[in-house]
Amino acid sequence: MAVDTNSIRDLRAAWASAANPSTEIAAITETALARANTNPSHNSYLWRDEEWTRLEARRVAAMSREDGGEFGDGRPSLWGIPVSVKDCFDLAGTPTSCGTKFYRDLHGIATHDSWLVERLRATGAVITGKTHLHPLAYGITGENAEFGDCLQPGDAGALTGGSSSGAAASIMEASAMAAIGTDTGGSVRVPAALCGIAGYRASLGRGDWRGAAHLAESFDTYGWLFRDLEDGPLLGSVFGKSHAAGMNLPTKVAVVGDSFLEDCDPAVVANLRRCQSELEALGLTTAKVDVDWWSESRDIFAPIQASEAARIHRGHYAEFEASIKQRLEWGTSLSSETVAGLRRRHSEFRLRMDALLDEHQLLLLPAAPVARLQAGADHSQTRVRLLRYTAPISLAGMPAVTIPFVEDRPAGGMQLIAAREDDSRLLALAAAIGAARKSAK
Repeated sequence: MAVDTNSIRDLRAAWASAANPSTEIAAITETALARANTNPSHNSYLWRDEEWTRLEARRVAAMSREDGGEFGDGRPSLWGIPVSVKDCFDLAGTPTSCGTKFYRDLHGIATHDSWLVERLRATGAVITGKTHLHPLAYGITGENAEFGDCLQPGDAGALTGGSSSGAAASIMEASAMAAIGTDTGGSVRVPAALCGIAGYRASLGRGDWRGAAHLAESFDTYGWLFRDLEDGPLLGSVFGKSHAAGMNLPTKVAVVGDSFLEDCDPAVVANLRRCQSELEALGLTTAKVDVDWWSESRDIFAPIQASEAARIHRGHYAEFEASIKQRLEWGTSLSSETVAGLRRRHSEFRLRMDALLDEHQLLLLPAAPVARLQAGADHSQTRVRLLRYTAPISLAGMPAVTIPFVEDRPAGGMQLIAAREDDSRLLALAAAIGAARKSAK
């Protein structure tokens, strides 16, 4: 099997019974390394060291075999799997840029692994490097004036989306089988949707941010980008419980009404209908819901995000590109009374979202209203347009899985949403969609 084999589970199962899996881990690591930074902009990764990764592969391969475990070999879940990490997490012995040369140079070399990297290494992942991101993770297109815009493998005219841009590119170029991202306002969901791959945004509060760079604490959460929906439960277990055995899967899903989709590309709307049909084929009942009340979501989300980001980056605004500098200055200008009022509105909005999911169990809508972001185009208004689709879920702190559509390019994926801490059932249902697609082929 190779890095671009769709299923991590299939690869782990094969290695569990292989006569010499160490040789196979070494081979898949070399394949991953050879494919790194082969996207058109050659910048999927902002840091990589091939010899370091080879040493990691040898460390992982030497992990002892025991009894039991998910794959029967007693080894951890991601044993030998090539994984990339967004460059806002500390990895001992490397710089952490947060997508800027300023922070790369200011902070120097990390002396300790972040909690996330510790978890990945404990689960047997072979880290292939640290990936490109929109500066400070404060953007949704994957553009970066210092490190270059991140372009999609196979389409030099298309941006990956962001801010987990290199994470998506690493999956597309097959230099990783799974990629760590973060999602504040759509930074996993949007690149997954645009690149035709799967994404998982964890419930707010899962995991530990020690050794990680925040953008806005009220909304930052972990995420994965990957290929096969059936791998979601396995990957989700890195952040917290994601085992749905014995649980009743959701039976109802709300689909956003037509009025919300007024600015949505026809191809994306068509994918929404296809995804709705897939859920109905699995036995779920669907119902359209009016979400016109979401119109205030960006007005709540954006200033709280700016206020929190401004506090984190205070004193350094002049080091960043003009659009980000302006947002940070805006965040600083907001009075404490204004922010307090926004937080009250945030709490009220979250309660309404909770009630919506209490009634319908799941929510389905596009992850982005467009299927492609043209490289080099004017994207000054793109963030505003995309946040309309992602900010409501960010305000609610809810988990999401991006359901990919890749039969035709451009892509245009959907986001399937569950109530907070219902990650296990959400990932299990998404895996069922993946299994049904395979059976239909």
